[in-house]
Amino acid sequence: MSFDVLVTLCLAYVLLLFAVAFWADKRAARGRMGWIRSPAVYTLSLSIYCTAWTFYGAVGYAARSGMEFVTIYLGPTLVMVGWWTVLRRLVRIGRIQRITSVADLISSRYGKSNLLGVLVTVLAVVGTTPYIALQLQSVTLSFDVFAGGGVRADGDSLTQTALFIAGGLAIFTIVFGTRNLDANERHHGVVTAIAVEAVVKLVALLAVGIFVVFVAGGGAGATLEAIDASEISEWHAGPARWMTMIFLSGAAFLCLPRMFQVMVVENSDERHLAIASWAFPLYLFLMSLFVVPIAVVGLDVLPEGANPDLFVLTIPLAYDRDALAMLAFLGGFSSATSMVIVAAIALSTMVSNHIVMPIWLNARKGGATVSGDVRTVVIQARRLSIAGVLALGYLYYVFSGGGTALAAIGLISFTGLAQVLPAMLGGIFWRGATRAGAAAGLSAGFAIWLWTSFLPSFGEAGLLSASVFTDGPFGLSLLRPQALFGIEGLDPVVHSVLWSLLVNAVIFCLVSVLTFPTPVERLQGAAFVNVFRYSEGAPGWTGSAVEAEDLLMMSQRLLGTAEAQLLFEGEAAGQGKSGYIPDVTPAFLEKLERKLAGSVGAATAHAMLLQITGGVSVTVEDLMKVADEAQQILEYSSQLEAKSQELGRTARQLKEANDKLVALSVQKDGFLSQISHELRTPMTSIRSFSEILMHGETMTPEERQRYSSIIHDETIRLTRLLDDLLDLSVLENGQVTLNEADWTLEAILDRAVAATERAGPGPAMTIDRDRAGERTRIRTDGDRLAQVFINLIANAQKYCDADAPRLRIVVRERQGRPVVDFMDNGSGIPQKAQAVIFEKFARVSDHRAAGGAGLGLAICREVMHRLGGGIAYLPGQGGAAFRVTLPRRQAEAA
Repeated sequence: MSFDVLVTLCLAYVLLLFAVAFWADKRAARGRMGWIRSPAVYTLSLSIYCTAWTFYGAVGYAARSGMEFVTIYLGPTLVMVGWWTVLRRLVRIGRIQRITSVADLISSRYGKSNLLGVLVTVLAVVGTTPYIALQLQSVTLSFDVFAGGGVRADGDSLTQTALFIAGGLAIFTIVFGTRNLDANERHHGVVTAIAVEAVVKLVALLAVGIFVVFVAGGGAGATLEAIDASEISEWHAGPARWMTMIFLSGAAFLCLPRMFQVMVVENSDERHLAIASWAFPLYLFLMSLFVVPIAVVGLDVLPEGANPDLFVLTIPLAYDRDALAMLAFLGGFSSATSMVIVAAIALSTMVSNHIVMPIWLNARKGGATVSGDVRTVVIQARRLSIAGVLALGYLYYVFSGGGTALAAIGLISFTGLAQVLPAMLGGIFWRGATRAGAAAGLSAGFAIWLWTSFLPSFGEAGLLSASVFTDGPFGLSLLRPQALFGIEGLDPVVHSVLWSLLVNAVIFCLVSVLTFPTPVERLQGAAFVNVFRYSEGAPGWTGSAVEAEDLLMMSQRLLGTAEAQLLFEGEAAGQGKSGYIPDVTPAFLEKLERKLAGSVGAATAHAMLLQITGGVSVTVEDLMKVADEAQQILEYSSQLEAKSQELGRTARQLKEANDKLVALSVQKDGFLSQISHELRTPMTSIRSFSEILMHGETMTPEERQRYSSIIHDETIRLTRLLDDLLDLSVLENGQVTLNEADWTLEAILDRAVAATERAGPGPAMTIDRDRAGERTRIRTDGDRLAQVFINLIANAQKYCDADAPRLRIVVRERQGRPVVDFMDNGSGIPQKAQAVIFEKFARVSDHRAAGGAGLGLAICREVMHRLGGGIAYLPGQGGAAFRVTLPRRQAEAA
């Protein structure tokens, strides 16, 4: 098979993955989840643990080290079977605390400390970068095999191949990994594509294994005899290395950013873990089933000196089975790409949430309260982070030189990322663990890992000189990288794992015992440790004088307008209020913080709310003292607090009702004065000019015509006012008859815009419309609905005080109902007037300002009520904004 055909087939396979991911995203957007959220897809997504190092390298590992390769599979199996409760605890914490990454977990647990988030992020990037380089190397070597060594013969070509692969993976990950911002929306397309890749690599490895056993090996019996005669089946390693390898693979299974991403962040149902606890070990068993036969037969049938890491490819090629070799290549390609994609997503989330966003917030004057779309900043940061992570992997591949320098890089990465384990397990089981202890332990373990594993991975010609390996830095033999503190003779992996994790855990425990946690740490510790006892986290905020509209504006820039408005409207309804502005209570601040944490991480969300609320966070020492003194007092206090809150809500409702009545009384007096003026003016004109006509014997025809026109115009004005009053009375009494017919919103809006065109003084208003969304068909009274639209557009023309007035009309669907938003760019309606603008006596501006009696919005409210919909004012949009909601039962797609 030619190299060009191989490249073409790879491109076709990548396009297939694009199609699968796009299809899954579309289904998820329509709410048709189905099997996308099934336990099977979840279990298959865990297969990203089986990277190219597992697919290719397990055979080479077996050929070099015998049965030791089994430890890579035993660790995760023991975790899934024996530590199932730990995984369930992590998933529950991730759901309740809106955790976005392993760095977010550590940061949130220890007082939402961004310093810890940065530390874990740096550790994860450094630890994962060599592993990404390993995936790039495996794919380029497999290309080299199909090219008959032609690529390897030209080192530049091999490097270019790795560059093209890294670029393609970056594009795929950016397209499908940064479509959503909220972690709870999840990356359905990416996860589904990974599930497809899991099936491909399993089928490929099983197909190669069956071919090796029954064709190349001469049958099952002959293959078993060859295995018995081979040294591979013998026990070579000591128990220390075996135990270390099993522990290391199990620890990495919990701490790897890519594993945490699919296991915790992408989990949509906690019950899926029960199935994955046996299904994923079964998957690992099938992946390892033919490793030993392939290694033994490969050593027998292939020339001496053949690379055992590539036996999965070279054995089919040696027997001219190009189709099987291509399937094996696609399996290895899937193993590498799935790992790189999910790792890049996880790392980009960590970098944006814990490094980019804090810097951005501190750099901008005003912090979280400034205007602008924060969602754009976060998404762009994640896209650049994905490109940066893959670039680092490529650079590591280039500078390390590949080959033997990357042979053990998988274990090196495992050791580095396992440094998170003490802080993770201590945080979810030990309430006494502190931020200082976690930071000290992580820093010490990270430093020892760098010195004993990472830097030596470049070889003696790399970052460390040969003298450092033999004599230590500056002649200090106790600090030799592979004989730390003078202990020699240990396996390099055992040596690095022993010292790094031992020092990490000891310092973590010691510093935690010697330091006292902050109030927020204690609250978070209780929420994490007792996660199964409490479904929600402990309150973390006291009351605040912050305006709810400021919180709404910030939330809209992070969550999007529709989702933020839905959150605030639901909270207001839960408090017994109408509209979109709830009271800013501690419970609401806690709920809002968890919601924002799903987009930017716990630490950044906490910092943004602190900026807006003026740094008002809870102090708990007094509460804990009270709890220590008498539990009964707390219970009685809780009862009193509940009654007090109930009385407070009742008092607030009474106050709001009283304020509304007072405002309506004032509006009523203004209305009577205005209506008297509006009636007297045309009547006076009619009377005066009628008398002139009665006694005007010498009047010219032109004068008679002019006076008659004045009388006619004043009569029309009087009639219009009376029509409004009668129309409102008919609507309120339910005597209106609706003439329903099929319409499109576009046609009704066209009528309304045409009816409000004017060429009067002042700048003309620009009206922006969304024609695509307006094609929604409805069955309604078109004349009445047009009356509502005309009134809203006319009000915008009258009262928008912007230098260049502009009105946006947006049609969207919300909770299955079409809504039409009218938003201008003026100064909006004052908050104190928003509660009464739909009353029939209400006028926001001066009664003499723009004419009219203030009946328009009252009529709009009654019309929409009769049509089965509603109209509401939308706060927090900058200018005046109204939302017209149409009934669900009348809407149908165009």
